[in-house]
Amino acid sequence: MRGLIEGLNKNFESRIRLGIMSALMVNDSLDFNNLKELLKVTDGNLASHIKALEKNEYISVNKQFIGKKPNTTYSATAFGKIEFSNHLDALEKLIKGS
Repeated sequence: MRGLIEGLNKNFESRIRLGIMSALMVNDSLDFNNLKELLKVTDGNLASHIKALEKNEYISVNKQFIGKKPNTTYSATAFGKIEFSNHLDALEKLIKGS
C-alpha cells in the first residue's frame, strides 16, 4: 500500500488547499473574496492556507489597486499546476488500486 500513496503531495492534503488549487486550475486567477465565498471559509483560515501554498511556490499573488481599493488575486504557477496534476494522478491511481 505504501507505493500507492507515495505520489501524494502532503501540501494538498487539506480540503481547503485542495479547493484553492482546484479553483485556480480552472480559472486564470481569483481574488480573495471569490475564493472565500467559493470555499465557504473564514478570512484567517483562507489566508493561512494561501500563505502555505505561496511559500511552496504553488500559487502566485498579485496585489494591485482598483481605483483606491486594494485587490489581491491568486493564480496557480506552472510549477503548482504540475505538482497538483501529479497529486491528482496519484489519487486516481490510489482509487483504481494500481
